[in-house]
Amino acid sequence: MKDSELPFDRSCHVLYSKPCKKQIQAKIALHYPPQEREAAWEKVQRQYADFLSDWRTDLGGRKNFHNGAAGTYDCIVLMAYYAACKDVTSLAEIEEMEEALILPPFRKLSKFVDCNKPFFKKLMHKAFLTAKKKCDRWGDYEMHVAPFDKDAPIYYEFTACPAAEFARQHGLLEVMPALCNPDFAGMELLHARLVRTTTCANGCKCDYTICGDQDPYLQEHPEYRDEAGYRRNR
Repeated sequence: MKDSELPFDRSCHVLYSKPCKKQIQAKIALHYPPQEREAAWEKVQRQYADFLSDWRTDLGGRKNFHNGAAGTYDCIVLMAYYAACKDVTSLAEIEEMEEALILPPFRKLSKFVDCNKPFFKKLMHKAFLTAKKKCDRWGDYEMHVAPFDKDAPIYYEFTACPAAEFARQHGLLEVMPALCNPDFAGMELLHARLVRTTTCANGCKCDYTICGDQDPYLQEHPEYRDEAGYRRNR
């Protein structure tokens, strides 16, 4: 089925990104014989359209930066792939796909950004304040950023997350670790570390404590994977 033929309301929703489509089709090619691949992909497409049929319509469409590659709608189509092809895929594969989508910008920044240095720490905090303004504009992710303290890690949190809300509404919370964990990998590329104890999917907030990868703070908060598959910290 052509993407243009998918039956969903394009006045308020957007199509999954091309990089995400490429990721899913590549995995389908690994799991299905050639004669079954088109049908498997169409099954994912139809599941995506079905998911959007009862989904909220106030997320800003293409104007909202959260709806681009690796954003809310890519999370939804990855969940559609998981639901449609659950017999062949895995949470590890979904996490691998989300990392492939989310990490390219971080890899570019990794060539010169080092969050152990005060300049980049301050710059990162400013970037989070800018992101908060965009969240406030769209009312999708409820974001709160703590004031900057040069002697402490950066801290911000989300108290609402559309991807977690969607997963909860559609009985797919088991997929959320695969969509949340790549946040850790992104920070690692910037010589930083994310310290997180909970997310909007398994708690009341998604907390982001960010420090340089040489910060002694990390010794007090070792990382582990919990029984659901979340990367988190003590």
